[in-house]
Amino acid sequence: MADIDLIPAIAEKTWEAISQKVAVVAPFVSWIHLHISDGTMGVPETLVEMSGLRSLSHEYPNLSFEAHLFTANPEKYVRQLADAGCGRLIAHVESNDPRRFLDEAKYDEVDVGIAIDGATEIDQVEPFLEEVDFVVVMTAEAGEGTFLPEAVEKVKMIRQSFPDLPIEVVGGITETTAKTVKDAGASRIVASDFIFHDPTGVAEAIETLKSA
Repeated sequence: MADIDLIPAIAEKTWEAISQKVAVVAPFVSWIHLHISDGTMGVPETLVEMSGLRSLSHEYPNLSFEAHLFTANPEKYVRQLADAGCGRLIAHVESNDPRRFLDEAKYDEVDVGIAIDGATEIDQVEPFLEEVDFVVVMTAEAGEGTFLPEAVEKVKMIRQSFPDLPIEVVGGITETTAKTVKDAGASRIVASDFIFHDPTGVAEAIETLKSA
């Protein structure tokens, strides 16, 4: 089986901190996953001001960025994120009105994703799967790091119903859980702690997850 797409996740409050992490992983990946939280969905607040994203896009022309919006009103951020260089935008089905986000985000070259949190039943996201470019399955509760084995069943069910839909997983990723979600049908794995816990071992950590 081919290596899975591996995407480092970054959740910080300053562009300086984000830039430091981007510099560490830039030689080894194609995409960066940015957590954007304004505190409206119970997730610790991270950077919302987008002034530095365009600079990062220019500094790393070989990198692409996706924004994972942990916010009750993700449609508020669509235009500024897309204009600043994000190639993928992700909103949660648990947001106030995911339909407003999807309607706002479908323009230009932005790929649109819908995410489902660990505790949410799969039937909440199913009505959107025909129209999105990809789906994100949280394999840990948003804002937490404990892997949820039951989330694997969501990946399996979506893969069975949508064999060509990219499935991205976020949360609790280790070498063991990476293999579990890959075997279930995930096509992209987003990881943070496993990659960044040892700055001198980033390349090895990325390769370990890709080849799990």
